[in-house]
Amino acid sequence: MMTKPLFGKLYVVATPIGHLDDMTFRAVDTLKQADLVAAEDTRHSKKLLSHFNISTRLISCHEHNETQKIPYFISRLKEGLNVALISDAGTPCISDPGYALVSAAAKAGVDVVPIPGCSAAVAGLSVSGLPTDSFLFIGFLPKKQKKRLQALERIKDQAATLIIHESPKRIKKLISEIISAIGNRTACLAREITKRHEEFIRGSLSDILVQLDAKPQVKGEITLFIDGCVSDNRLDANQLEAIVIEKLSASRNLSTADLTREICQEFKIRKKDVYNLILRHKSGKIVK
Repeated sequence: MMTKPLFGKLYVVATPIGHLDDMTFRAVDTLKQADLVAAEDTRHSKKLLSHFNISTRLISCHEHNETQKIPYFISRLKEGLNVALISDAGTPCISDPGYALVSAAAKAGVDVVPIPGCSAAVAGLSVSGLPTDSFLFIGFLPKKQKKRLQALERIKDQAATLIIHESPKRIKKLISEIISAIGNRTACLAREITKRHEEFIRGSLSDILVQLDAKPQVKGEITLFIDGCVSDNRLDANQLEAIVIEKLSASRNLSTADLTREICQEFKIRKKDVYNLILRHKSGKIVK
């Protein structure tokens, strides 16, 4: 019987995006017990580790050297050392370095363990006031205008809530481009999430742009949440109910989730109302 090699583990550790109290107990313990910490910026991470009295050795692993550092980390992991991967803030690999190392470790047979925690995308989405049943994380759009507009063209028909990161210097230009490319949709701009000057601006994209124009200067980390595309041929309540009744009669073997997905994909409408309507019909709680 073959035994699995005693490799170390690669821990993907989320760190605070601003407020240090958001660091989890498990994240602190993991960083303390790891043999090495692969950090996006060792100078930045040194302050974080010092705050929590963590003395584990830091080694840089950022977008410019990650490929070159992979053999080193894989070698240490195969020797049985445990490595913790962190970025400057939030969850590694999510618009941050780490994907290449995680992919290489998984292919090498190393256990990759998530230590969940902060993510600006999820934290902001939860308070955006926009639909959360389906969302598409875009991250940073291309810096070149032509490619950026092409990317917007590809996502303009997405029904899911869109999540986009942008720098404060380019955010106003980006919002203007988005309005031209996909329309003046409802949105929420989250700035400096969990930090001292945390701010959420909600309204149409043009309303948000007006508020940004009124500021002497836009500063801080920004995540933009944009309402997804809703079909121009929007169904009224009676039409939707008729479709649900018809689909329930023809698709008795489908689960509520599968039937919801089928209707939403066919008519490009949101999941929440469809799902609840199907549940009410199945439970016999429809009032005529």
